[in-house]
Amino acid sequence: MDFAGKVAVVLGASNENGIGGASAREFAARGAKVLIGARRGDELQAVADKIGADCMVCDAANEDDIIAFAHHAREKYGKIDFALNCAGLPSNGSISEATAAGMKLELDINYVSNVIFTRHMAEIMNDGGAITLISSTAVDRTMPPNFSYACGKAATECLARYAALEYGPRGIRVNAIIPGFILTDLVLPMTTVPGVVEAFTKEVPLGRCGYPKDIADVVMWLSGPNYISGVSLPVSGGNQLTRLPRMDEMAVGSPV
Repeated sequence: MDFAGKVAVVLGASNENGIGGASAREFAARGAKVLIGARRGDELQAVADKIGADCMVCDAANEDDIIAFAHHAREKYGKIDFALNCAGLPSNGSISEATAAGMKLELDINYVSNVIFTRHMAEIMNDGGAITLISSTAVDRTMPPNFSYACGKAATECLARYAALEYGPRGIRVNAIIPGFILTDLVLPMTTVPGVVEAFTKEVPLGRCGYPKDIADVVMWLSGPNYISGVSLPVSGGNQLTRLPRMDEMAVGSPV
């Protein structure tokens, strides 16, 4: 798929071996002009230099940052064609331990940032563009104690449906991706614990864990010409047909 002449904006791309970094690299490899953003400036610049992208520090929890990010994209490119928000905050905690302050930050990043991102990217997007958000298997494959993270991602899936309705008249498609157990740098430390990879792989019909490129490939497909909008698409090797491993089946647990 050739994206020459197109512009892609990716938030949450400070790690080359993350979903955002891998997707930004794929956009660039297919000829798109790419703007990436994240909180960690040095790491962000390193990714930008490696893939030939423009970059800007942007905290997904800060609405002013997202607005400035959109303004920068408009000033540099005029209009954009694709937007992807990969910013997320994995969290652990039970309902009985939850505090309003703790949940606010989690929801600001895992849900509210997607609302702000979607609105401001749609404002500067060419008609016929595509917005992609990231959800989680934790939404409907309960894996305590990840309730707050999962609730934020569930709201993001709902957002994708409403945004698809609102921006559909402009030909803008809005979808969410539900990744399975993806071997990003965030997850890799878990894989050193005996039994973790085996526990997850056992529940995947395709028999392997996923890689960032598996998600990036689907981002490219959703960004290209298609007739799909308002869906939350599992990209998990079939894990949506089974379950997530229980905490007692492995030594550690983390949102996926």
